[in-house]
Amino acid sequence: MREAGGGVTGATRRGFLVSTTAAGVSMVFTGTAAAAVPQAGQPWEPTLWYATDREGLVHVSIIRAEMGQHVATALARIVADELEADWADVRVVSVDTDPKWGTMVTGGSWSVWQSFPILSHAGAAGRIALVEAGARLLGVRAAACSARNGRVVAGGRSIGYAEIVRRGLPERTYTADELAALPIKPAAERRLIGLPALALDIPAKTTGASVYGLDAQVPGMVYARPKLPPTRNGCQVLSIDDRAARAVPGYLRSLALADPSGTVPGWVVVVADSFVAAIRAADLVRVQWSTGPAALVSEPDIQAHALKLVNETTGGSQVVEDAGVDAAFAAATTTLDRVYTTATVLHFQLEPVNALAFQKDGLWEIHTGNQWQSLILPTLAKALAVPPERVVMRTYLLGGGFGRRLNGDYAVPAALAAQVLGRPVKLIWTRADDARFDSPRSPSVQRLRMAFGPGRQVTGMQHHASAGWPTQVMFPGSMPKGRNGQPYDPFSISGADHWYSVGAQRVRAISNDLANDTFRPGWLRSVGPGWTNWALESFMDEAAAAAGQDPLAFRLALLAGPGANGVGGAARQAQVLRRAAEKAGWGSPQPSGTALGIASSFGQERDMPTWCACVARVRVDRRTGVVKVDRLTVVVDAGTIVHPDGALAQVEGATLWGLSMALHEGTEFLNGQVRDTNLDTYTPLRMRDVPALDIEFIASTLPPTGLGEPATTVVGPAIGNALFAAVGVRLRHLPMRPSDVLTAMK
Repeated sequence: MREAGGGVTGATRRGFLVSTTAAGVSMVFTGTAAAAVPQAGQPWEPTLWYATDREGLVHVSIIRAEMGQHVATALARIVADELEADWADVRVVSVDTDPKWGTMVTGGSWSVWQSFPILSHAGAAGRIALVEAGARLLGVRAAACSARNGRVVAGGRSIGYAEIVRRGLPERTYTADELAALPIKPAAERRLIGLPALALDIPAKTTGASVYGLDAQVPGMVYARPKLPPTRNGCQVLSIDDRAARAVPGYLRSLALADPSGTVPGWVVVVADSFVAAIRAADLVRVQWSTGPAALVSEPDIQAHALKLVNETTGGSQVVEDAGVDAAFAAATTTLDRVYTTATVLHFQLEPVNALAFQKDGLWEIHTGNQWQSLILPTLAKALAVPPERVVMRTYLLGGGFGRRLNGDYAVPAALAAQVLGRPVKLIWTRADDARFDSPRSPSVQRLRMAFGPGRQVTGMQHHASAGWPTQVMFPGSMPKGRNGQPYDPFSISGADHWYSVGAQRVRAISNDLANDTFRPGWLRSVGPGWTNWALESFMDEAAAAAGQDPLAFRLALLAGPGANGVGGAARQAQVLRRAAEKAGWGSPQPSGTALGIASSFGQERDMPTWCACVARVRVDRRTGVVKVDRLTVVVDAGTIVHPDGALAQVEGATLWGLSMALHEGTEFLNGQVRDTNLDTYTPLRMRDVPALDIEFIASTLPPTGLGEPATTVVGPAIGNALFAAVGVRLRHLPMRPSDVLTAMK
């Protein structure tokens, strides 16, 4: 465990117990691993999620990956607010893998959204127990007491949590239903949630005390670099010639990995006594491989195959299938039919992936930063041919994740090399290695159609999307089934099942099997909505033009239907649209070549009640085709904002990444490999191109929801729509490069 100053989905909690001895208290969920009643001197552990020690420090257990988004601070504030702890006494502990934590995953903007009810009730239970115990020690009724800043107060007297823990607590038990029914504080009584406070991870990061995966080391370890085959899939090692590498001081050997899990086919690991030596030696090792069909596949092949799939009338999974779709199109007075595409996108997180692996006392330890420990642990066990309980992942900070570290494939070759060598192996990828075998966001092709009836009323809509499916490749058993009984990857189609009232609707998700076979599709910040919302919100502007309406008015009219309600749905999406338009001056005159464009979206999944809208103000240089974004106005409704500073940073980062993918960022596959492997040719947004940002959160007392990703999805279509409004050019491919603008204007 690693602690810094300063929820969860998974196993069912069948009961909640607060038991007592003279020495202390243990509050546990029965049916899961839990601390026993502590002996004298031990901390009080009221739940799995936090413990209070004899000095009154509250140690909150964090199972989410801390990768710069301050998630630990947000989760700790939920506990501390309900517990009425003093924020100065709160610490966070990033825990290692253990079945008691349930599913360990950080992605999808889920962390705060899914953890809030669990952590709130856990904190409330602790507060109630402390108040009752404090009342007993003060000799008053519990009803006469309140909790505040780590103390139980009764009139002019009080007792601190530290003393209560030292002196013991009364017995109290809760069933699971009672625990879930515990009242949590009304929003007006919150003293931490939604208010400014220092993020708990900042001091250690400022001083350099924070420990990342790249910092991990143990005595006797050696270093390694992967020697990657020509393609991700279908390669086998035929021969290894390391004669030139032997001249590198510190070079040890090169290993062709045998992997029972099939994660790293054809990989070679070059081992040395330093990483510098491993880098140099790997460049000199000559490997001959046999290759498969992927070596002949390039991006145009992948996209042509996807286009064929979306144009077919059968196949795939029907995610939405309303009655009357075909009839609406057959009776339509006019129809609109458009195709939108996106390029392959890489992660390029600051810290290249890495892992340290070794066996100790019969247990395989994997030291690394990871976003989805529960996904890779069974794979590591299969690769090592050991039971899953003999593998543990030690937790470290991540120097950026953005979805790359949801796929923990990089730990497998480290573990296999350590198994062969019988000593600890620290495997580190160079940035180019990381880019070559990244798990990129797949290229995509989408076809959208709309039917108009009399008076240009929308009567039907179809959305067909094809891309590589990360869940199908890495976690196929978790895929839901569509209306036709066929499974689909929700991360490939979320966002297409929108809240607009468009009459009869059909949404079809189609796996691009050629993409899946060529590379390992991955999850990248916003995942499917990064392409589905690009197509949807661009199409809505085109539909507005076809209907002869203002793009904002057209959207608002479609968000006034039966989907509207006070908790989610169309009403809140309409609200953020109106507010963003108002702030940005929608409808105001703009200089020649300058215009506003608008787009909106909701949470990563339809059932996540987060809402986001963006208005982009852009200038287009007709001579060069350069699109200059002057300002991005973003409005977000994510319920209660737990950690305002962290929330602002999240939305700023998401907004700028959306801008980066809209105008600058993207690569393509050439003969089974990505074209760009470093930041000299892969050119994300530069500081000089950062526009003014105007970000606002809708004030709300509703429960907090996810906000780390939705803003990523609205920027691209807002820019594309503004581009059309400025110069009459409609681009339907991301990224929108100057050459594309010039070609379209000609």
